[in-house]
Amino acid sequence: MALPRALLQYICGLVLFIASVNALKFDLQARGPNDKKTERCIRNFVAKDTLVVVTATVSGSKGDGMVVNMHILDNVGNEYGKPRDIVGEQRIVFTSHADAAFDVCFENIMTHSLNQFKPARMNNPTRHVELDIDIGADAKDWSAIQATEKLKPVETELRRIEESIADIVREMDYLRAREQKLRDTNESTNTRVKWFGIGTTMLLVALWGWQIMYLRAYFRSKHLI
Repeated sequence: MALPRALLQYICGLVLFIASVNALKFDLQARGPNDKKTERCIRNFVAKDTLVVVTATVSGSKGDGMVVNMHILDNVGNEYGKPRDIVGEQRIVFTSHADAAFDVCFENIMTHSLNQFKPARMNNPTRHVELDIDIGADAKDWSAIQATEKLKPVETELRRIEESIADIVREMDYLRAREQKLRDTNESTNTRVKWFGIGTTMLLVALWGWQIMYLRAYFRSKHLI
């Protein structure tokens, strides 16, 4: 029994570590409305048809001279949300459309001039942001699942761990398939380079032979040989 218990503790620790690294806190510096557009983006990878819950908690209040906008977009062009003027908690739930990385971007725009801010914030107009990204099994409401299916707490936890491990296995399968694709591309490129080198060498040899024959005929026509 000692080995399965140790293995279970290791898996639980791994799952909890993965869930904890998704939480992020930072201060978002404000920019003027006429300044160059700058966004602070956090990138994460997600497999296709995976549930994702993005929860952002933004400090401040409406009308304090700053407007925080959020934009969620993956690197193949799918847009999942674009809420504007966020204050307090903002939650966006979506299912990914492709195996791709997605960015959660924030921008903080000043709507007042600096001299309209309170003295304590005049030199540092910022908003504090807390961002939490839950993917796959972590994005599900396990309390609701437990109540609906009448599961015991241990059964709910084991089910959550099982789905988390299934997410990890799917991601490993995707990485394996991507590695195979890259390996095939690499081998194809090496083959093309090899045949290009052989063809170039043969062309140079043929050109060298033609030059010798041409020069010999030229010298003979001039009675030099």
